[in-house]
Amino acid sequence: MHAPEPIAAPTPPAETTTPASATPTTAGTDPEPSATAPRRPHHHPSDPSNESSPPRPSRRALLRLGTLLAVLAAAAASMLLWDPTAVLAAASGPWRIPIALAAYGFGSMAFLPRPAMNAGMGLLFGSLWGVPLAVAGSAIGAAAAFVLGRSLGREALRPLVRGRVLTEIDRRLSEQGFRSVLLIRLFPGAPFQAGNFACAFSGVKFWPYLLATVIGVVPTTTAYVVAGASASSPTSPAFLISAGVIAAMCAFSAFSLWRARPRRSA
Repeated sequence: MHAPEPIAAPTPPAETTTPASATPTTAGTDPEPSATAPRRPHHHPSDPSNESSPPRPSRRALLRLGTLLAVLAAAAASMLLWDPTAVLAAASGPWRIPIALAAYGFGSMAFLPRPAMNAGMGLLFGSLWGVPLAVAGSAIGAAAAFVLGRSLGREALRPLVRGRVLTEIDRRLSEQGFRSVLLIRLFPGAPFQAGNFACAFSGVKFWPYLLATVIGVVPTTTAYVVAGASASSPTSPAFLISAGVIAAMCAFSAFSLWRARPRRSA
C-alpha cells in the first residue's frame, strides 16, 4: 500500500515592478523634464532685449507739440514784419513801459538775442530804468515760454528723456529746481530760450524757476544795459567797465565750453 504524496504549499504571486517612467508624481512636485523637451531661453536682467520700449506719445500730445512749434515759428517769422526797436522808439506817454515789456517778452519768445534787447533797453531808457525793465521783460518771456512748453510740449517730449545725460539733467532740475535754474541763468553761454523750454519739459516747479530766472539774469542784463546806455560815449568809465565785464563773461563761456568738449580716447 502506497503512502499519500504531500500536498505542495501554494506559491505566492510574483510582485510586478512598475517602471520608473510610470511612477506617479506626488502633489506639488514637478516631473523631471525630458531630454527632448524644449528649454525656455533665459534672459539676463542686463540684456538690452529685456528692456521695454519707451511709450509712444499719444496723438493729442503730438498735436499739442505741433501747435507749440507753429506758435514759435509764427513768432520768429513775425520779426520780418516789424522791428521791436522801432516800436519802442515810437512809444510815448504812459504806454511806453507796458509796450516795452510786451515787446521784450515777445522778442524773447521769437528767439531774438537778449544782449541786443538789453542794449536797446539801455539806449532807450538809460541805466536806471533799463535794468529793471530788461529783467522784468526777461521774466515775462521766461514765464510765457514755460507755460507754453509745459502745457503743449512736455507730454510729447517727456518719453524721449532717456539716456544717462538727459536723465541726470532732468533729475537735477526736478529735485534741485531753484539751484539748477540759477546756475543756468548765471552761465553767460547758456542760450536763454533753450533754457526756458528745457525747464518747461522737465519736472521743475514754476515759482522756483521764475524766481531763479529773475535773480540769475541780473549780472548779464546789467552789463549789456549799461553798455547800451553809455554807447554814445565809448570812453566813459561806465562803458569801459561794462565792456570789460562782457568780454570776461564771453571768455569764461568759451573756456567752459572748451573744458566740456568730448575728449578723444588715446
